[in-house]
Amino acid sequence: MLFDSTAYGLFLILVLLIYWRLPFRKQNYLLLAASYFFYAWWDWRFLILMAGSTLVDYLVARKIAATSDERTRRLLLFFSIVLNFSFLGVFKYFNFFVESMAHLAALLGLKQIPVGVWRILLPPGISFYTFQEVAYIVDVYHRKVEPAKSLVDYALFISLFPHLIAGPIQRPSHLLPQVQSPRIWDPAKAFDGLVLILEGLFRKVVIADNCALIANAIFSGGFGGPNTMTVLLGTYAFAWQIYGDFSGYSSIARGSAQLFGFHFMVNFRQPYLAESLQDFWRRWHISLSTWLRDYLYIPLGGNRLGNVRTYINLMLTMLLGGLWHGANWTFVVWGGIHGVGLAFERLFSRKREIKLSTTFVGRWGRRIILFHLVCLAWIFFRVPSLSGAWEQIVSLATWQWNPAYLTALLFLAVYAVILFLLDLQLELSNGEHVFASRSYTWRVATGIAFCVLITLFGANQESAFIYFRF
Repeated sequence: MLFDSTAYGLFLILVLLIYWRLPFRKQNYLLLAASYFFYAWWDWRFLILMAGSTLVDYLVARKIAATSDERTRRLLLFFSIVLNFSFLGVFKYFNFFVESMAHLAALLGLKQIPVGVWRILLPPGISFYTFQEVAYIVDVYHRKVEPAKSLVDYALFISLFPHLIAGPIQRPSHLLPQVQSPRIWDPAKAFDGLVLILEGLFRKVVIADNCALIANAIFSGGFGGPNTMTVLLGTYAFAWQIYGDFSGYSSIARGSAQLFGFHFMVNFRQPYLAESLQDFWRRWHISLSTWLRDYLYIPLGGNRLGNVRTYINLMLTMLLGGLWHGANWTFVVWGGIHGVGLAFERLFSRKREIKLSTTFVGRWGRRIILFHLVCLAWIFFRVPSLSGAWEQIVSLATWQWNPAYLTALLFLAVYAVILFLLDLQLELSNGEHVFASRSYTWRVATGIAFCVLITLFGANQESAFIYFRF
């Protein structure tokens, strides 16, 4: 059930109409049933997996909180983490290792291994709800949150449908108390939720899907072989596509949750206006970057064990963050590029004699340089093979010209500039959604404008959100 589909709109309206007519406890039962139905719409077979891991973690967390024996608590924590990551590893990375071994076997002359029979399906959203389950268990172990007393409340925290398939990854300390407390209908917040949904749809169907037309055509060879212009056009198009796509999804998720009285964390804060890689990761997929920081980088030692260990921790965090996105060596390289960049930034920031310019030109110069570094890494994210990604990079030195390139560039520029200006407004206002501080009349006009633009300029193509595959 795609967020930009008629089916989701009808589903959301129906659940809302029933939801606000029920008392608090029945609201949670309804949302849990609706969330499981939403998940079953994707693939009902994996409901057992999600429900099973939910039940196990619920029981383990209560046992961890109830016992004072530290050895028992550590064993339970270890059991839960191993179980959750085993599920994630088998379903998400099994094909990756099978294909890698098959490739190695082929190099050794063993080419008759039937790889296809070993392929397994990837359960929708498993990366996201696994990270929420692990965060919950770890936080209960460290006594940062109390374990849920109700299985329904905990199951709803894991499966609440707006965040279930592609996040944002919710922290137990933020969402679980909201699940456990009565929600009150607030017309102002509901209106803000509608604006967020419309903004998200605009980012997805107008910006991302139109940029995808260029990116898909170029990377599929529709503009001929790779050369300077096709690589630049394809990479720029994908950069704006993935940002519009994922930030659009996050806005729709946040807006949908707000209609039910929940608040989700902001997942994007204008990442292409960042001035450093560290700043970029404070703005891009914030729910993942903060999870990696709190549950991986800091437990590894963070920056507390000396400079060399800090650089190693940065690299490990980003390499694993890259691998989280998918079972492909290209994602590992993507994470490695960001890890090396973060390490170099930290190294040079320690040299007091290097002072960065705070002038208008200096700030925008850093933004432009960083944007192109991020785009370089996006090539490995977009192209499905290391050899293909390397071919794209090498082809930057091959100059060719075709009048069609100018048409594609102008088409892309229109949508990129619109999203860029939208981000500038959000950056200057520091709001959670566009024109949040303006008058009600202004925001109504904004919502109407989004509706008109979606109707007139929507790409009208069936395309799932990019992060649904992760």
